[in-house]
Amino acid sequence: MRLDVTDDASVSNALATIDSAEGRLDVLVNNAGILGDGATDGPTALRAFDTNAVGIVRVTEAALPLLRTSSNPTVVTVSSSAGSFWAVTNPDRPEFNLPLAIYSASKAAATMLTVQYAKSQPGIKFNAVEPGTTATDLTAAFGIGRAPEESARVVVRLATLDADGPTGTFQDENGEVPW
Repeated sequence: MRLDVTDDASVSNALATIDSAEGRLDVLVNNAGILGDGATDGPTALRAFDTNAVGIVRVTEAALPLLRTSSNPTVVTVSSSAGSFWAVTNPDRPEFNLPLAIYSASKAAATMLTVQYAKSQPGIKFNAVEPGTTATDLTAAFGIGRAPEESARVVVRLATLDADGPTGTFQDENGEVPW
């Protein structure tokens, strides 16, 4: 099914399809993301934030009714340590030298949205994840990253938490990440 996180109708249609087929949603993974590289200007920022942050709100709000019908609802937001104040201000971290202001700011917003949803939706687990640099279309221009299957492990771990699992965290494969 096609789901464009920047299009209300697309989101609504996708969730209606899930509702019709399953009647519930156990796990939502917010994984849409764009770099927002190029010019640091308003149009670029609007496009990046619409995908990387507003898209989270658009999809999560549409999914909440279906998530509430699950016995163990979980939302995982793929964020980035490039949006961590701790990482980007630490000269020992690779994020310190990333020239991606708009991407980093939008991922900081994604992590904050996760924390706020965890506080406002106590029956649903919300966690953000730093999957590690992954070889995808997003990183192709840099020629870096590990296999998507390797990065997916931490996403799957957070998506399959039991009912007593944490909520409102930002984690990578080693546990909680300072933010």
